[in-house]
Amino acid sequence: MATVGPVSSRLLAAVALACAAVGGGAVLLVAHAAGWLHGERTTVVLQETIRAEAAAAPVRPAIAGVFDPAGIYARRARGVVTLYAVFGSDTTTGAAQGSGFVVSSDGLILTSSHVITTAGTGSADVEPASQVFVEFRDRDRVKASIVGWDVFDDVGVLRIDPKAHALTPVPFGDSSRVVVGAPVAAIGSPFGNENSLTVGVVSATQRSIESLTSQYNLVDAIQVDAPINHGNSGGPLFDARGRVIGINAQIRSDSGNAEGVGFAVPINAARRSMEQLVATGKVAYAYVGVTSEDLTPGIARQFGYPVRYGAVITSVRPGSPGAKAGLRGGSEERDFNGSAFTYGGDVVVAIGGRPVRSAADVVRAVTERLRPGQTVGVSIVRDGRRRTVRVTVANRPRNPDSGR
Repeated sequence: MATVGPVSSRLLAAVALACAAVGGGAVLLVAHAAGWLHGERTTVVLQETIRAEAAAAPVRPAIAGVFDPAGIYARRARGVVTLYAVFGSDTTTGAAQGSGFVVSSDGLILTSSHVITTAGTGSADVEPASQVFVEFRDRDRVKASIVGWDVFDDVGVLRIDPKAHALTPVPFGDSSRVVVGAPVAAIGSPFGNENSLTVGVVSATQRSIESLTSQYNLVDAIQVDAPINHGNSGGPLFDARGRVIGINAQIRSDSGNAEGVGFAVPINAARRSMEQLVATGKVAYAYVGVTSEDLTPGIARQFGYPVRYGAVITSVRPGSPGAKAGLRGGSEERDFNGSAFTYGGDVVVAIGGRPVRSAADVVRAVTERLRPGQTVGVSIVRDGRRRTVRVTVANRPRNPDSGR
């Protein structure tokens, strides 16, 4: 079994993987809001197939004010699986264990990339497991093939022969509609205890957190207080109606154990990754090459900005699309109410005509609406004046320092 260690973060408690990331936890660099993704929307047939199966799945109508974890478990546990990823040639020892869930009748399974690859171990190159085995609730095991993985959103996709075992796909929900306080249920295999159920509530939405598998932040993570432990990674997070709204991925902890602060990758992002991986075996993320921080009304008043909200560019990587377009980063660090603020950079206030109110909005805009090679107008405020800069985004490098 692989070990997992905490990941340190400035101003935050230690972060630990919620599952076995082979070789232990890795300390990864953080970009406050570096340019992100989107590849082309692909495989309409796949999308329609999954929608049809989700619609056909038995979902008992939710009763106002009623949260029925036992009912969710009864309906969904058969679609949740335990994964054993083997790295090397020995199938009896050294297997990393995680969770996953069936999403289509033709054998697609979603999980976390760090469950089925070496992502998150600090290795320069990500390598897939040599073998992956899927164990169902009845303890029957079948062999799976790796379709692909996305280290940026920490998503992995497997496929099994649908004739090898009866499949019970679980339906997708809409993570964009998740609200704080909503009840949730997580099913997975913490510490190898298969098909375990934990419950809680959504503690926060749209969290921007350190990625454990790349050097870019993961935005829009769903924070929950449902206990998530080693082995839960890759398992589904369900809403009150038994629909998947996220993939359980991380915990934040001082001890390395669950302390009521867990994070899930939103299912809308995971679906986007899955569709691209099934179509091409890889994902394409757009890249601007800037980091930024929030402009708040207090900062705007203190330093004389003519706008109250936006994303202040703190740095621009040399040779990046942002640098080629002439975007400017900050020039000096100043103090604001006990916190450092990088002053002097352009303030991004809109991308493609849509308002930007925070650094996370920059990431969302590039992730959700742009694809590599696309040119977009970025509205900025510089020296008190608003102007628009045309930026042609590139394909995001896995290592922004090397450009590869």
